[in-house]
Amino acid sequence: MSVKTELLQLVERMNENPSFIQEEKDRIFQIDLEESGPLQIVLENAHVEVIDGVSEDASVTLKLSDQTFSKLLRNDLNTTVAFMKGQIKVDGNIGLALKLQEIMKKYQ
Repeated sequence: MSVKTELLQLVERMNENPSFIQEEKDRIFQIDLEESGPLQIVLENAHVEVIDGVSEDASVTLKLSDQTFSKLLRNDLNTTVAFMKGQIKVDGNIGLALKLQEIMKKYQ
């Protein structure tokens, strides 16, 4: 299964049960995948959308491999540890990257 398919399945679960994202601020998380290219996760009004490419200014950008992102989606990777090991590079507020992991973890 591709990492984008994994992400879309997660987003579907989020949109079916937005209880964990009701209080979240509107944000755009950009994910620059080494193999698949960039995509954006848009969180707005307790709804999540995935956009291929870059269309909006991101709140934070994560640069990582498809495999590392897949592990993150499955909650098989700690963002802090991956950041310290250089598996994830963050442009912008690292706290927002950790927030994205926290949100994803609730939907596992």
